[in-house]
Amino acid sequence: MHLVATVLLLRHGRTTANASGALAGRQPVELDDAGRGQAAAVGVRLAGLPLAAVVSSPLLRCRQTLSLALPDTPPQLEDGIVECDYGAWEGQPLSKLAKDPLWPVVQQHPSAVVFPNGEAMAAMATRAVAAIRAWDAKITASHGPEAVWIACSHGDVIKAIAADALGLHLDQFQRIVADPASVTAIRYTATRPFVLRSNDTGGDLAALVPPPAKKRRGRRAPALAESDAAVGGGAGGGQLP
Repeated sequence: MHLVATVLLLRHGRTTANASGALAGRQPVELDDAGRGQAAAVGVRLAGLPLAAVVSSPLLRCRQTLSLALPDTPPQLEDGIVECDYGAWEGQPLSKLAKDPLWPVVQQHPSAVVFPNGEAMAAMATRAVAAIRAWDAKITASHGPEAVWIACSHGDVIKAIAADALGLHLDQFQRIVADPASVTAIRYTATRPFVLRSNDTGGDLAALVPPPAKKRRGRRAPALAESDAAVGGGAGGGQLP
């Protein structure tokens, strides 16, 4: 059995760009009043969780979110989960971008998109997934399989990581939603990842902390492996029986 840590992918709170309908990209936009309230609220949800690590995109909006949610825990910055480089699209109103010939490709075939003077969406997905998996392996090795850690990032980045965990082609990642200040929880295993929460904006996050491994005595039926899915749905909380 190969046990691993659990990552909570936190999207930053709402920004001034989100509120105005612009594509922020890598601009140093800040949280607006609603976003600051969202960050404080997610801090209440995270309170008491034994977080093994707090990792963040280096962009200001992610750092602001964590400074409000977890003020006593300075994040470790990770370039691999920074926002996609939208190039010439950065800072433009979404209503204007929706008229661009590239827009329907972004919607229907994102794996083929390379933003003008920017990044390919496939390259964004590859580096983000690699960064999260590398951190997860590192945290598991140093803190054990019951560890829970948090990574604060951006909407498209989180959607790409979740699509990978769900076994979806990048062209299907637009089916996933990651609202501001939402949590998407993933547990990787040797065989497959499990998506424990998706776009969660109000659930009890304490239920995502794995219980200590139970010692089994005598000759008993073998337990489900960590990579096995519970047929019938299991008992809830993302835990196997």
